Amino acid sequence: MATAADTAAMRRAIALAARGLGFTSPNPVVGCVVTDAFGQIAGTGWHQRAGGPHAEVHALREAGASARGGTAYVTLEPCDHTGRTGPCSRALIEAGVERVVHAVADPTPQASGGADTLRAAGVRVESGLLAAEAEAGNIAWLTSVRLRRPHVRWKYAATLDGRIAARDRTSRWITSPEARADVHRLRAEADAVVVGSGTLAADDPHLAVRGVDGASQPLRVVLDTHAVIRPDARVLDDAAPTLIAVGEHADTARLPGVETVRLPAGERGLSVHALLDELHGRGVRSVLLEGGPTLAGAFVAAGAVDQVVAYLAPVLLGAGPAALGDAGISTIGEAFRLETTDTVRIGPDLRITAVPVTAPKER
Repeated sequence: MATAADTAAMRRAIALAARGLGFTSPNPVVGCVVTDAFGQIAGTGWHQRAGGPHAEVHALREAGASARGGTAYVTLEPCDHTGRTGPCSRALIEAGVERVVHAVADPTPQASGGADTLRAAGVRVESGLLAAEAEAGNIAWLTSVRLRRPHVRWKYAATLDGRIAARDRTSRWITSPEARADVHRLRAEADAVVVGSGTLAADDPHLAVRGVDGASQPLRVVLDTHAVIRPDARVLDDAAPTLIAVGEHADTARLPGVETVRLPAGERGLSVHALLDELHGRGVRSVLLEGGPTLAGAFVAAGAVDQVVAYLAPVLLGAGPAALGDAGISTIGEAFRLETTDTVRIGPDLRITAVPVTAPKER
């Protein structure tokens, strides 16, 4: 049975793992805490960037000889393969660690097996400690492995009566500067930010991260079936990479030098699943969906929304577009039901985070 010290160490490892959000894709975020034979923390680490040393290696380097006879707390099962780095299972064995506690088993066939290797070497292995918390922190990567597509977080800002703009379509600004700054944090954690041509025409968004120190810029993705984007759109500057997804027969001659990808049509515009397949193939493991109601409706209808983050401002408009367009829901029994996982005040606004009651299934 886990002790209070075990729980505290694993919770610290989970916090360390979060420092890698936005930097490790297509690899997972992982945190590690190593204690010595007396239970004192000797080393900590997290996976800082793709291709770099894993969390266990950082923690073991810091612990040095103090790791011998100690315990390693890791948010994900130590890997058991040699890729751009060596197997962490072997590093733990060579360091003389006597016990390894990991929160989540590695679901990838190429990296799993670390627990078995450790046991075979006489290391005590325990799993499942704070598994739900560790999964939540690594949900983008886990979703990409389990569903073979990026994790999709849909973010929107609305009034208390659910309007994302006024009757005349003006929307700047419904939410506060604090809420808008928080959105940049979400962008910094994402591999790609996705909008539709309607949002681009209405708002000319920039979609790059601002105000987050050291942030990696996400891929800016625009779904533009007929390639009507203006050549001077802000999203086409060099602040971050951009990909324009167009229909199979779109004329892209007016967009020289702009990277485009052709996608088949879906039930509501371009195929959502074809887009996610394309992005997954490019190493994108997390998507922040910032499009308007039409694009959001297409993603909900496709069963491709894994998390909703709503910023609600204490404002009433009474008219104007709603946050969600046609999602193929015709009766209350088909409602897209969510479970609230977090509610926090951001300046004068309220940020509500929720996940689908029924988890998305593999296609």
